[in-house]
Order: sequence, then C-alpha cells, then structure tokens
Amino acid sequence: MVTIKELDAFEVLDSRGNPTICAKVILSDGSVGSAIVPSGASTGKREALELRDKDESRFLGKGVLRACANITEVISREIMGMEAYRQTSIDDVLKSVDNTENYNKLGANATLGVSMALARASAHSLNIPLFKYLGGINAATLPVPMLNIINGGSHANNTIDFQEYMIMPLGFDCFKRALRASVEVYHKLRVILDSKGFSTSIGDEGGFAPNLKNNEEPIVLILDAIQKAGYKPKEEFGIALDIAGSELYNNGIYHLKGENLKLDSKELVSYYQKLTEKYPIVSIEDGLSEDDWNGWTYLTEKLGNKIQLVGDDLFVTNAAILRKGISQNVANAILIKPNQIGTITQTLETIRLAQANGYKTVISHRSGESEDNFIADLSVAVNAGEIKTGAPARGERNAKYNRLLELRHQNKLLAYNAKTLFK
Repeated sequence: MVTIKELDAFEVLDSRGNPTICAKVILSDGSVGSAIVPSGASTGKREALELRDKDESRFLGKGVLRACANITEVISREIMGMEAYRQTSIDDVLKSVDNTENYNKLGANATLGVSMALARASAHSLNIPLFKYLGGINAATLPVPMLNIINGGSHANNTIDFQEYMIMPLGFDCFKRALRASVEVYHKLRVILDSKGFSTSIGDEGGFAPNLKNNEEPIVLILDAIQKAGYKPKEEFGIALDIAGSELYNNGIYHLKGENLKLDSKELVSYYQKLTEKYPIVSIEDGLSEDDWNGWTYLTEKLGNKIQLVGDDLFVTNAAILRKGISQNVANAILIKPNQIGTITQTLETIRLAQANGYKTVISHRSGESEDNFIADLSVAVNAGEIKTGAPARGERNAKYNRLLELRHQNKLLAYNAKTLFK
C-alpha cells in the first residue's frame, strides 16, 4: 500500500508578484507531487477563504506563512500514513479538520494545495498522466480555449467596464490548428491597436488593455483582427464576454461608467440582447451580479436558449449553490475554479452535478496564476469542453496551452469537438 509519507509547503510568487503556496506531497514509494495555488482578483463573496497573514511588515500583509504552517503542522498530522490513492477520503478529512463552511480555519489555499499535490503524486506513483488519474478512460476531449485578448474591469486600469473580451476558435477540427489561429488573431490585434495609436500594454491575463470609447469598440476591433488574420467571424471564431456583473452592481443598479450609463437588470439584459443580435457573441459570463437572482432568471429567459450564460461569482464552483441555480433555471453553464471551493474532490462533485443537469462546464484559471498547469489536465479529465486561461501571452498562461499541446501530441485519440459545442 502506497501511503502519504511527508508534506511540505512554502511561499512562492504568483504572476502578480504576490505570495502564494507551493505544496508538496511525498509518498512512501518515493513519488513526489507539488502544486502552486492560484489567486483571484475579481472574486465572488461566497468563495472559499484564501488565508493571508495580514502582517503588514511582510508582502503588504499578503503573506501565506500561516496557510503553509497549516499544511506542515495541522494537515500533516491528520493525513500522514493514509493510503495515497484515496483522494476522496483524504479530501474529506481536509474538510472535516477545518470544519467550517468555507475553510475559514485552514484556508482553501492550504487545502487545495495539498489536494492538488496529492493527485499529482498519485499519478506519478501509478506512472500515468494526471488527466488519466483524474478522469480514467472517459477522459477523451481537448477543450475549446477562451482567450481573453482585451482586458477591462478589475483586470486592467482602463476605461472599459467589461472585464474580458475573448475569442473562441469554434470552426476548427484540431486543437493545435485552433490555437494557432487564435495566436494569429492576437498578434494581428496588436498591430491594429498600435496602428490606431492605442496602448499595446497587457493586463493580468495577457490581453491588451487600451482605453476605448465604449464597451462595444473592443468587439469591433477583435472582429477586424479576425478578418485581417484571414479568418471568418461566426464561422470560425465566436466572441465571449466576461462582464463581471458584481463589480458593476450597486443598490440594484448597474453602473457602466465608461459609457455613463445606469441600468437596472432588465435594461442591462436588453443591452446584451442588442449586442448578441449585432455581433457573433456565443457566451456571456457573469452578466449580472451574484446577488441579483431575479435578474439572472430574466436573463436566462431572454438569452438562455440563444447563447451560453456562465455563472462564476454566481456559483463559485459550489455544488449547493449550483443546485439552487438548477432548481430556479438560472444560467446554463458554470465556471470551474478549484480554489473557489477548496479541494479537487469538491471540484469534481460540482462538475458532475453540472454535466448531469445539462450545464456546460468551463475550467478556469485565476488572474494571479503560476507555471502550474493542473487545470489543463483537469479540463481533459472531465471532458469540460471549454477552458479559460487567458491570452496566448505571459508564461503562466501559455503553460496551460503548452500542456494541452503536449497532451494532444502524446494522445492522438483526444478529440476536439469545437464545431458541436454551440449549435
């Protein structure tokens, strides 16, 4: 029996230069797994707790020494000697040791670090790829990338209200070809922005962050880039938006400061309807606030049969909240971020629930990322169909794309079903 022999944890830096946890699990057969936990900037208020030291003398209070100590001093005592391959049982122990709703004692960054590292160590022990360890023989599909190529909102210091403008390569039969086309569009967009005198500096997720006159102009520029790169909007590329509606919401009103607009839920839904009629938009994420459930019901009634409506802050990868959404017919897709919920087992539970009820699943990075490529394997393991991991720029974003390219190279039977994703 292969057991957990040792746990370790230490601070490393994420892509924004903030500290985060690197957790390490060592098994009795010598297998080692490590994992770096990501961190979000735009976060839902119901997310599991990311434990920070709040010691202003270190990293402006953002240190994670307490969370590291929880791994080496608390969690290690509870799971040392347990059978390594029992991922669900060990994750259940992490949850019971914390014994709070959202990991308020140990920190979800501590528990997720251990959970991810354990999965990786177990995969190494069995000498199989991580995606096969997590998904078994059912893991068969490479995801369609959602590439955030223009940043706004809390991801960039500019005048754009919406947080992300993404391209989705839907008209291709091969992941490698789809990614190549996306990269070409991204570089063409840089040329277009530069020719118009706009900034080509990039935001947290690698997308460009120009100051534009309204929230529609980024779509126009992206469509121009698609065409100038030699591709066809709608037929080969769809547009996806992450509104981050909770960031715009105050006292029942949505404030689009870049356009000097104040809209209620129905008015904002009407705004989206006009955009979707005018442009090849296939997906809108967090179109409304996490607290605006009545608005979400209306949004789903109006657009749920036409485009993908993704809940991120709304669901925070939480199965209990997703069940509420299913019962109320709210949204039709869920963003999956493991650090919102705390363990890989809970993440998989939410994914299974979504898929069993016809909700699409989108595996997602965070704005504070690292070279860790765990989510690439996860997306294939669960046949998610979609992955969000930023623009094809910055090493922490390309680490995920490169892992998917590696999986595609090593596993020729993995499918890319982009053309059937949105019918």
